[in-house]
Amino acid sequence: MAAAPYYRPLALLLPLLCLGLLHADSAASITAGTPDGSELWGYVEVRPKAHLFWWYYKSPQRTSAPGKPGPTVLWLQGGPSASGIGLGNFQEIGPLDVDLKPRNSTWLQKADLIFLDNPVGTGYSYVENDTLFVTTDWQQAADATTLLKAIIREVPTLQGSPLFLVAESYGGKYAATLGVAVARAVRAGELNVTLAGVALGDNWISPEDFTLSYTQQLLSVSRLDDNAGDEASKRAEMVKKQIAAGQWVASQESWNDLLGFIATKSGNVDVYNFLLDSGMDPMSVDSSTGSSLSNLQAKKYSAYLSSQDSSSNTIDGNMNGVIKQKLKIILKDFKWGEQSDSVYFALVNDFMKPRIDDAS
Repeated sequence: MAAAPYYRPLALLLPLLCLGLLHADSAASITAGTPDGSELWGYVEVRPKAHLFWWYYKSPQRTSAPGKPGPTVLWLQGGPSASGIGLGNFQEIGPLDVDLKPRNSTWLQKADLIFLDNPVGTGYSYVENDTLFVTTDWQQAADATTLLKAIIREVPTLQGSPLFLVAESYGGKYAATLGVAVARAVRAGELNVTLAGVALGDNWISPEDFTLSYTQQLLSVSRLDDNAGDEASKRAEMVKKQIAAGQWVASQESWNDLLGFIATKSGNVDVYNFLLDSGMDPMSVDSSTGSSLSNLQAKKYSAYLSSQDSSSNTIDGNMNGVIKQKLKIILKDFKWGEQSDSVYFALVNDFMKPRIDDAS
């Protein structure tokens, strides 16, 4: 449930610079990584002039036992158009936080991790023509499946690793359709992976159910009074009717109006946490200690951090500064953004479509 700022396209030709490994193959991909192979990242041209960016982390806890291979988590961010490379990685489950400090609870302790800037046009991903943005969840699923086929060539251990698709918010729609697309590709012999599961968190696979839940939830915690609750319920019912009629754009507009009404009448309740008001950020709580695993990851950034001004040490500053320097395959004048207006609005006709049947 997010709006989206920022987008700037990247040119076709990327400089052939890397840290450690560089590889260009027949699938029009560019891959770089750390010398020890614990991290790989790169671009895959999933369609002509449409390029997806990915980043792989190998868990130091990965087992080499053939009978019990370690799992791999493919993280899918929401939005639509939120950057998994920046947000899912550094704000949520990766080895380092937004200040590039070690994270205690990184999922890398339990699994290999793959982050995507998905769909094309999100984060470091880009298109060379605005007509190439995806307009349906199924198109992003096709692109992500093509990406997986390319990643397997770069990370051969992925073939024997149980693959889990994990998503939040609008990413739940990505995971539902991608799970179906991957299963079909496996059955057709086009993709050699073991799809072990799909995990959905606060997922947007049923916009109608989400919309209808707002009023009762906010009434129960006294964030709306009865009069506001009655009006919110009427507006939610309008969204339901428009969804049933296949009026996708109109239903999204009505849904946005409902959120605006709720914000006005509730004292700007945070749409993600009714205990908070908009602007209160629980992610700002600082953790000064980290595990030895995360400290190993932090050392890889120390050379870059020492040359950075502290004022730029934010998610946006880091992604366009220290992280961009580390990756080395991003063009100098390219600007990363947390979300993309262009990607968001390209999916306007799919935003309110349910994916319940795909997820069940």
